[in-house]
Amino acid sequence: MRNLIFNITMAFRSISNNKLRSGITIAVIGLGITALVGILTGIQVMKVAISSSFSSMGVNSFQITSEIIKKKKHKGGGSQISVTEGKSISYAEAKLFKERYNFPATVSLAMTGNQVATIIAGSEKTNPNINVTGSDESYLAVNDAKLSNGRNFTATEIEGGSYVCLLGDGVAKKLFKNKVNNALGKDVAIGGIKCRVIGVMASKGSSMFMNSDNNVVIPLNAARQIYGGDNAYTISILVPMVGMKTYASEEAEGIFRVIRKLPLGTENNFSISQNSDLVNMVIEDTAVIQIAAIVICIITLLNSIIGLMNIMLESVSERTREIGVSKALGARSAYIRGQFLTEAILISLMGGAIGVFVGVMLGNILGLMFSVPFVVPWGWVGLGVGLCALVGVLSGIYPAVKASKLDPIVALRYE
Repeated sequence: MRNLIFNITMAFRSISNNKLRSGITIAVIGLGITALVGILTGIQVMKVAISSSFSSMGVNSFQITSEIIKKKKHKGGGSQISVTEGKSISYAEAKLFKERYNFPATVSLAMTGNQVATIIAGSEKTNPNINVTGSDESYLAVNDAKLSNGRNFTATEIEGGSYVCLLGDGVAKKLFKNKVNNALGKDVAIGGIKCRVIGVMASKGSSMFMNSDNNVVIPLNAARQIYGGDNAYTISILVPMVGMKTYASEEAEGIFRVIRKLPLGTENNFSISQNSDLVNMVIEDTAVIQIAAIVICIITLLNSIIGLMNIMLESVSERTREIGVSKALGARSAYIRGQFLTEAILISLMGGAIGVFVGVMLGNILGLMFSVPFVVPWGWVGLGVGLCALVGVLSGIYPAVKASKLDPIVALRYE
């Protein structure tokens, strides 16, 4: 232990005596680790953001949509997600599905009315970025949303197409100056139509793909009156337990194929979208980026090994007389090797520490854009530190062995 402390002290002294040379090597090593940790931290942030986006739709739910989502595999081993528009789901098809689907699950029908709406209440108005959705009384359940104030739609309001609405938390705060309680019973203008606010949804925050708080929900038949009945509809199904999703989705697919009158053997012109599957498909596509980051890091670190080895060899030449004195006083070869090996590893770890810190900070800048909590990819950080230690060992072995084999008589004569 005492020898290790002495070796570290000597290593710091040597580094401080050659600040420029050591600093350049530390910077090169740090650059490689920054590239590795920074890219992989950014990927981890994206994974969290993607998972958060889809989990906000409800982990026990899946959707039937007109979009056809496929995953194509390339010959090189990579994959690509393709999204094409199939046959739009009509209101008649959606309604018929809800009537025929007897699985123990909750079915909700919805249509997008306007994705760039401006909502007005008195003299206050929102930015033109509000998503207006027409849905039924099951909207809150299938989207894992809760009310902070007010109540849900009644069956009468849904069937009659009453002009009532549920406001997202962000919309309510914008229109009523953060006093969401004041929103209940007030009229707001949606596309020139006045709707009475009956409820305010609890905040779900923003995600990578959307801001769930910038949302207004109106009864489905009211949306059909305002925006027309020819829009594409989405069918959402909520099952009591996650384990039931596979069976529920298979039955849903069979029923909807019958409704669409698709012959046996033909492909679906719709998709059964399960949130977890979409997350996995997107995350799998980050594997190529991860491999690229590791390759960049390895190339940079190989250059670092050569640079650090040259520095250590130069250090051996400069300290030849010092080595001779040490050996003449009885220092063993193992002791000399330990000094130079410690110095090489210390330089490498200093570069690694800087690279890890900068990489994690840069990666989390992406998280600020999507309101993702601070992420530290400990596995990749450990890999980065391990690579730095390996660089120190590989680049320090030869100079350390060379120093330990110096003849003390020759070394003492060295000028």
